[in-house]
Amino acid sequence: GGSTPAVLQTTKRGQIFLLNRATGQPLAEVAEKPVTQVGAVPEEKLSPTQPYSVGMPTIGAEPLSEKRMWGMTMFDQLLCRIDFRQLRYDGDFTPPGLQRSIEHPGNVGGMNWGSVSVDTTNQRMFVNDIRVPSVFQLVPRAEFDAFKKKFPPVSDGHGPSAQLGTPYGMYTNIWFSQLGVPCVQPPFGTLTAIDLNTRKIAWQVPAGTAEQLGPMGIKMGLPMPIGMPTYAGTLSTAGGLVFFAGTQDYYLRAYDAQTGKELWKAPLPVGSSATPMTYVSPKTGKQYVLVSAGGAVYSKNIGDYVLAFALP
Repeated sequence: GGSTPAVLQTTKRGQIFLLNRATGQPLAEVAEKPVTQVGAVPEEKLSPTQPYSVGMPTIGAEPLSEKRMWGMTMFDQLLCRIDFRQLRYDGDFTPPGLQRSIEHPGNVGGMNWGSVSVDTTNQRMFVNDIRVPSVFQLVPRAEFDAFKKKFPPVSDGHGPSAQLGTPYGMYTNIWFSQLGVPCVQPPFGTLTAIDLNTRKIAWQVPAGTAEQLGPMGIKMGLPMPIGMPTYAGTLSTAGGLVFFAGTQDYYLRAYDAQTGKELWKAPLPVGSSATPMTYVSPKTGKQYVLVSAGGAVYSKNIGDYVLAFALP
């Protein structure tokens, strides 16, 4: 009986921490677990343990294995499997070092900056995630200029970084196959509902389709619901809906908050990396759902649209 004011904190590790809002103490169990101590540069000090929110579900952070390597063809899948064997990977706290290593979840996910929405009546939270690993490498200062010529920056801000004033430059990029597709099996992003009473996943669905993306950056136009990297956040309403637009295809969607079934979608002129909002107009008395569409991540199609939707 009764309730405790709480705060939910999601992380890019795919962890969800449930804390007492007044004291900061965990309401769901947090355990310190040992993590790898191998592979860091000599100047790095590693903690022997890290906190894991074992009392809440972990989203999209299952350990990688060679069997989970994926590709659009058997050839790039094979190259990803070879790459996995050559890269250093010791779990989700694999430290960057002089040898190229995998970070999973990568620095763009599990949960990015979009946060979560909560249905306080039904005690459910809704969260979207990214399941795309990254590759990291530290480069000694004396070798960095030559390294940068071999691995020039790429358009989305990844690539080498000088990190001036430190002993090392750094390289990071999303871990892609030779065809420009993530090396891990889909989904690359999901939408998940968590029951806050049982603290278990109620449902989980792939987030969006590959309609606007494809190998080598070529749009395939195939609405395969494989789940793509997600940005921004969800909007949950008292009417039992969850709205979301932060997929890589150009839609605002409404899902059934109880089941995860897609109930409605509306095409947007470009993709959206924004969280929808809702309001009731003081003039018309109608409820509107509004979203900003400026362009999806990884897409060259951009705009400056603000769109509002309402029932007839």
